[in-house]
Formats: sequence, C-alpha cells, structure tokens
Amino acid sequence: MAKEEQIHFLGRCFNSRPMDSAVQEILAETNAPFRYVVTPNVQHLVKLHDEAEALRPAYDAAWRTYCDSRIVSFLSALRGAQISVITGSDLTSRLVGVASEKGLSVTVIGPQAEDCAKLQNLFPGLRLAHMCPPMGFVRSNIEFNKCVDFVVKARSELVFLAVGMPQQEILAKSISEHPDARGVGLCVGASIDFLTGRQKRAPYWMQRINLEWLHRLLSNPRRLARRYLIESPRIFYLFLLDWRARRSTSAADVAKSTTST
Repeated sequence: MAKEEQIHFLGRCFNSRPMDSAVQEILAETNAPFRYVVTPNVQHLVKLHDEAEALRPAYDAAWRTYCDSRIVSFLSALRGAQISVITGSDLTSRLVGVASEKGLSVTVIGPQAEDCAKLQNLFPGLRLAHMCPPMGFVRSNIEFNKCVDFVVKARSELVFLAVGMPQQEILAKSISEHPDARGVGLCVGASIDFLTGRQKRAPYWMQRINLEWLHRLLSNPRRLARRYLIESPRIFYLFLLDWRARRSTSAADVAKSTTST
C-alpha cells in the first residue's frame, strides 16, 4: 500500500494518497468498530471556517479526510504541498462497484426508495439496506435516532450517508459514538444520485480543468447560484488569510532566532 501523507491546510488535516490505496484501506476496516470518511470541498471548508463551533467536531472526529476539490488541491500546491484529489463521487463509484463484486452489505441513508431500487439493479451483487429520513431530520431527536439505530442494527460493511453537509457528518459522528456500530461510513452528498443518473456529472474534460462546479451551476442555477457565486469564492480570502498568518509566523521565528544569537 502506498505511503500516506498528511497535509495540514486551511484548518484541516488531509490524508493525501492515491485512490487505489484509499479503497484498499477502507475495505480492510469494514468489520471494525464504526469509523467514517469525510471529503471536504471548497464550500465545506468555507462553512467550516464560518461555523467552526457547530461543524468542526464532526469533521475532527473523522477517521480519514480526503480532498474533494481540485481547486483546493491547486491552492495547497501554491503553498508547497499538493493534496491528492479523491472526490466523494469517484470514491463512492469505486466502492459500490467492489461491494457488488464481493457481495458486501451496504446501507444507504438519504435517497428515495426508487433510486435505491435502481442502484440495486445497476449493482445486483449489493446486499442493500436503505432508509430515507424526512427533511430536517437532524432537528428531531426521534428521527435522528431512528437513523442511528437503523445503521447500527443493519451492521453493514459500508454505509453511504447521502443527506448533505453538515447533516451527514453530524450523523456519522453520532453513529461512531455508538458502542455496537460497525463498518465504514462515507459522507457522500449527491454521489448516489450520480450513480443512478438522477444527477449528471460534468464531462471528464470539465472535471480535469476544474470546471465541474460550472457544469453543476448551469444544471441547477436556482439552487446552486449562491453556493458557487457567493459562498465558495471566499476560499481565496481564506487562502490569503492563511498565507498572511504563515508569513507573520515565519517573520516572527526569524526575528526570534536573530535575537537569540
């Protein structure tokens, strides 16, 4: 297995490694006590900065953190340490395919029943359990605990939490705190929708040149305009703040070293 590199960037510790290694590592832990994977993108990092007290605990408790943004990877390279990109959509696709081939048990939380039926048809080897919680379930202790109990009782090897950020991360953290929970959870957003065709991913060439966000924006401008045109561009401001802070720290270290000599 390839050597893993941990890179600290914009308040997160990213696990930077190839996709194949990530998949192998996840599959090796499917019978262990429950742990979960998060895949922050630009919007997530902005929200984590703006709502740190509410959101960071769920991200800090994650077992693995993979970068779901080529823009974040590019910015980290400007700082001298490029983070490898493992998108939640690609990771989900790989794991669902392997799970179907191996006949693994899988729990999906979020999509409608008809979408899970289509997923089962596309990947007939899956042993699939499914639950679709109501909107706003995280604000109801009863509905939230139903989700936790469902995952714990299913004891699936892989658990795909597809209820959006930060609901899926908060749910994953609660499941990980249950003493009987097993398997690996993945906070995957719309990744199941991409597999079933409910939503379409950008063409590969757009993904490669960091324009997948534009494809999604044009596909659903009413819902995504604020995210991509107002919220997400703040990542460049956060990068500037990080750069200034590091520059000040370096200058202070140099001054301290000069004084001590």
